[in-house]
Amino acid sequence: MKFTLSWLKDHLDTAASLDEISHRLSGIGLEVEGVVDAAAALAPFTIARVVEAKQHPNADRLRVLQVEIAPGQPTMEVVCGAPNAKVGMIGVFAALGTYIPGSKMTLDKKPVRGIISNGMMVSERELELSDAHEGIIELDVKKHAGDIGKRYVDVIGDNDPVIEVKLTPNRPDCTGVRGIARDLAAAGLGKLKPEPKLAVVEGKFDCPIDIRLDFTSPETATACPVFAGRYVKGVKNGPAPTWMQARLRAVGLRPISALVDVTNYVSLDRGRPLHVYDADKVQGAIRARLGIAGEKFEALDGKTYMADGTMCVIGDDSGPLGLGGIIGGASTGCSETTTNVLIECAYFDPVRIATSGRKAGVQTDARYRFERGVDPAFVEGGLDLATDLIMKVAGGTPSKRKIAGKPPVGTREITFDFARIEKLTGLAVPEADSRRILETLGFVFAGTAKSLKVTSPSWRPDVHGAADLVEEVVRIVGLENVPSVPMPRLTTGVTAAVLTAQQRRARRMRRLLAGRGFVEAVTWSFIPKAQAVHFGGGADALDLDNPISVELSTMRPSLLPGLLTAAQRNRNRGFADVALFELGQAYKGDQPKDQMLIASGVRTGSGVIAGSGRHWSGKAADATLFDVKADVVAALASLGFDGSKAQISREAPAWFHPGKSACLKLGPKVVLAYFGELHPDTLKMLDCSGGASAFEIFLDAIPAEKKKSRARSAFVAAELLPVRRDFAFVVDDTVAAGDLIKAARGADKALISDVNVFDVFAGASLGTGKKSIALEVTLQPAEKALVDAEIEAISKKIAADVKAATGGELRG
Repeated sequence: MKFTLSWLKDHLDTAASLDEISHRLSGIGLEVEGVVDAAAALAPFTIARVVEAKQHPNADRLRVLQVEIAPGQPTMEVVCGAPNAKVGMIGVFAALGTYIPGSKMTLDKKPVRGIISNGMMVSERELELSDAHEGIIELDVKKHAGDIGKRYVDVIGDNDPVIEVKLTPNRPDCTGVRGIARDLAAAGLGKLKPEPKLAVVEGKFDCPIDIRLDFTSPETATACPVFAGRYVKGVKNGPAPTWMQARLRAVGLRPISALVDVTNYVSLDRGRPLHVYDADKVQGAIRARLGIAGEKFEALDGKTYMADGTMCVIGDDSGPLGLGGIIGGASTGCSETTTNVLIECAYFDPVRIATSGRKAGVQTDARYRFERGVDPAFVEGGLDLATDLIMKVAGGTPSKRKIAGKPPVGTREITFDFARIEKLTGLAVPEADSRRILETLGFVFAGTAKSLKVTSPSWRPDVHGAADLVEEVVRIVGLENVPSVPMPRLTTGVTAAVLTAQQRRARRMRRLLAGRGFVEAVTWSFIPKAQAVHFGGGADALDLDNPISVELSTMRPSLLPGLLTAAQRNRNRGFADVALFELGQAYKGDQPKDQMLIASGVRTGSGVIAGSGRHWSGKAADATLFDVKADVVAALASLGFDGSKAQISREAPAWFHPGKSACLKLGPKVVLAYFGELHPDTLKMLDCSGGASAFEIFLDAIPAEKKKSRARSAFVAAELLPVRRDFAFVVDDTVAAGDLIKAARGADKALISDVNVFDVFAGASLGTGKKSIALEVTLQPAEKALVDAEIEAISKKIAADVKAATGGELRG
């Protein structure tokens, strides 16, 4: 929202400086994004007259000017290269020491081809007014003959600073200058001026154009509850007054004509969008209705828009004339030949405006205000104000006001106690000050102190309860005045843990993965539809109604697409060996139970825990299934779960390589993790060059860690040496090594401390469809050393259990 200082002072009687106003605006929640003060930059430049212009003796393209910079003072000698410099012209002079913004230099006293120039006659580009630089600024001699010596900014009227504030969506009242002035008045920076007195705008003849609301049900009638209009005949649509054009230009709007500029001015001044129709182009009655699928119209921006059955359309007997509250149509637009107009002042449903604007893909100042909530009580007032301004700038005779419908003005009465301000915020504000602030903001008090009732004004749809009134008082008093109070000293024990079990898990998981060489990434929760389908999602219920882009259209069912895309971006920039992880939410449906907390990681190239990249001692191996398996097991261990108790199966989803991936399960249904190398088709779909290994850990599925005693058991060191025995079993090539390990370990859980695979062999000597798996079994005695008979007995037990479980025979 932009406005000028003089515009603000039309509504606010204040002597505060520009800096004071800017600082206070930010303090009350209307953050100042910038202040453009042209007077500060152009203050040193003055109006001057050229009284003599001679050819420079040492340069063909230069002239030596004698310049009158003030009446009665000696002239200044200036060297000038402008072709339009001549005797009698009036231009703009910069004295020595002046900073020239266009050329980023400060004028020094130095000779120009042997003659010292005591200043400079400047061009528009040197003042950053335009790109014109062929000649110096040349002002009208008759108009500015008496302005010699005056400041240039004062003469051209460009000394009005422009303030830009950033509005939050809940403050529609501040989309108009008066609303901002009201806030500043409440903050004690001046007094809000009364509403200006208008001329007699209610005419004596009826509006010749009928106004209707054509809605078929109460639900659709909320699209436009009220439509007010007034016919003005005999207008002359010339340019708007200079002051109005200057203000519109200052805030970034291009003046068009008196009629259009008035509507833009009222929109900025009061936050009340309006529209004017060339009444002679309207066919029959003008009506607000819902659109008809397929109908279209050409808008004032030169584009053609299509309406549908959800949009509020303003139309006549010929069809749609525009989208209500968003943009008008070209067919009834005003031109310099317009003599009769119909002024529209209506109220439109904010939600429908926002939805229709997104569908049509058009953003206008009217939509910006209507979708935030225009004051519904200012329909008639806005119509009268616009009529008064049109009569002043374009003449004309107004008709009687014609209104269809009723403004949806509802009062909201709030029970309030002033003591609640200190109770909620700790800020002690005198009751009289609180009452003054709220009354200045437009709130009305009724009742006694014990049962005080406060009615919110129609322009504050964001105030719903007593806490909102407290917020209003505190933001005006200033959040910087809220006392800083230390937390009370605890009298009993320590504070209870504030992190939930899930938050503690997430923190531990992040620390563990970072310690294993991963770098945390944060990727979008939205991915392309095709990727979502490939990774097991893509349901229509998870499609976004208003996506940021086509590439971010669907809620992700997995974190891997974002991580793989990030890894590829690193590859494209020369970092092929990376390890990235992310801990976040994924979605398999649109219900709360369908949200999953997942920890996923990706290793590419030689990005393994032992180190990445090339080394003189040999070629570094690429990350494999077993690297990410180790990550999964370590992650589960950090959460207090022994990975050896889980089952390993080949049930990894289709985006993993079918022969180089696995699933870690707890029982037949609970999936703890997937890990392995990714399928080539998956990498191709994501445009990933080279291989990648990844894992997905489902934190919600991991059993809760059992509470442990705070007392640690004493460390028991084995006093006896372990015994290791090797076994080679010939099994079918479909048998998993994990099955052998499980069977061997179960032969004697007390004595067998570890089982490892150290060799796998397959060859013709074993027979077709056979392989040999060699196990190293570690026996750790605790009470006495093992004798040969005991070792032989346990060895036979291991061989028997493995054979029973897998059919494996000891290799001869």
